[in-house]
Amino acid sequence: VHPRETFAPAIELRAAGLILVHNHPSGGTEPSHDDLDITRRLVECGKLLGIDIVDHLIITADAHYSFKLNGRI
Repeated sequence: VHPRETFAPAIELRAAGLILVHNHPSGGTEPSHDDLDITRRLVECGKLLGIDIVDHLIITADAHYSFKLNGRI
C-alpha cells in the first residue's frame, strides 16, 4: 500500500475523509505489525492532506476489526 495510490482518488474527488478496508483471508482479525505501520503512515499523510482517516477495518468471513473502536486511530 502506498499513500500516493491510496489518496489519489480521494484528492480527485475532494473527499474530506476515507475509511480503509482490507481482508484477512486467514480469518484472524487482529492487525499485523504491517497493518499497524501502514495505518499510522496513512493517518499522518491524511493529516498533511487534510483528509481524515475515519477508520480502518479488517474484515473476515465472520468478523471485523475496527482501528477506531479499538483506539488505534
